[in-house]
Amino acid sequence: MRRPDETRTYLCIDLKSFYASVECVERGLDPMTTDLVVADPSRSDKTICLAVSPSLRSRGVSSRARVFEIPKSFEYIMAPPRMQLYIEYAKEIYKVYLDYIAPEDMHVYSIDEVFLDVTNYLKRYNCTPREMADLLMGEVRRRIGVRATAGVGTNMYLTKIALDILAKHAPDFIGELDEQTYKELLWDHKPLTDFWRIGPGTARRLEKIGITTMRGIAEADEDLLYRIFGIDAELLIDHAYGIEPTTIADIKGYKNKSRSLSSGQVLMRDYSNDEGELIVKEMTEQLCHEMTEHRMVTKNVSLGIGYSNSLGLPLSNGSISFSVPTDAASIIIPAAANLYRKITIPDYPVRRVFVNFNDIKDKDSERQMTLFDLVETEDKEEGMTAGRMRENEMKDPIAKTQFQMKRDAALQEAVNSIRKKYGKDAMIRGMDLEEAATTRERNHQIGGHKE
Repeated sequence: MRRPDETRTYLCIDLKSFYASVECVERGLDPMTTDLVVADPSRSDKTICLAVSPSLRSRGVSSRARVFEIPKSFEYIMAPPRMQLYIEYAKEIYKVYLDYIAPEDMHVYSIDEVFLDVTNYLKRYNCTPREMADLLMGEVRRRIGVRATAGVGTNMYLTKIALDILAKHAPDFIGELDEQTYKELLWDHKPLTDFWRIGPGTARRLEKIGITTMRGIAEADEDLLYRIFGIDAELLIDHAYGIEPTTIADIKGYKNKSRSLSSGQVLMRDYSNDEGELIVKEMTEQLCHEMTEHRMVTKNVSLGIGYSNSLGLPLSNGSISFSVPTDAASIIIPAAANLYRKITIPDYPVRRVFVNFNDIKDKDSERQMTLFDLVETEDKEEGMTAGRMRENEMKDPIAKTQFQMKRDAALQEAVNSIRKKYGKDAMIRGMDLEEAATTRERNHQIGGHKE
């Protein structure tokens, strides 16, 4: 078990039913008394609600209910998602926190949840941790109109647990834990899936060996846990005792050894195999432009293809590697399409598509000599002009690849510039006009929902 060197005080503030609360505020309504769901009415009644107002949740409606699951007898407002609006609200709320806490002491966990290290601020504002939480929640409510809940803890894990399990039942919507109260209040709490990072799969594996509580994990044979969970057992054991050594400073200082770009979408209907290939090409092209914009290149592309829900089949997976890191769409798109044809079952309809660019590197860190780097002067020793050298080297596959990369980079930079100035639809490929294409629709979405 690993304990931090010093005790710190953290807050974790969560905005109650954030999207639904924003829609209520926009309508001049109280989220606590208004029955409202955020869901796209243009989709079927099987669509999942993005948010359900606290008022409706108090009547038994799940926060992730499908529209058809809401009792027909309930009268409620259905608000179409407005993702850009929610982002703007989140920015304004973040500014509220910045009036009290420095950015280096904040970790934005999601659009509606933030961790704050308030250790050095309690004396400044002459308040207890609970009073600090109440102050910030009150400011968000006063300035923005959105209610919040908060967890207070001596480490980030306990803070999150105090928020997720205790705050919702507290009169002031604030939960508070340290290692001792964690054991007293939650060691026998069920179900285990209420605890952060314990999903249904982990809970089932623990239940098979007779463990259904955090006390059970703490008292279990550690060797047995390591045999079942590997290195993840260390985290389970630490959390069973309420221990978490990671600080916000650690998170701020962390740098990934490898980076990736990914894109995924669940299609609105079953697509034929050919239509699925079109989607792969579109998504690959978009990721190529994203790499060019951020001056990055990749050596490996992987695909995950899911079939119609009615088939119940696992994903088809595969990857392709390149000898030279590249962002060239003319190289990557055909390779991704060829991989798609290799890994998919032609007769099975496609419903989910995932494209990943792996092992991303900064383009400037990769030495990419190209034919354009040659100087247009005569080589004194060889007696050969640069133009002749270019002609001869074009017979070399590597030189040809480098030529494509240089050409595509210039083209993709030009397209990115035009799209940034005139909008994403200012320049599109012919394939984006096909009936099954989704790029134009996705250009006006955020997180798969309308802007």
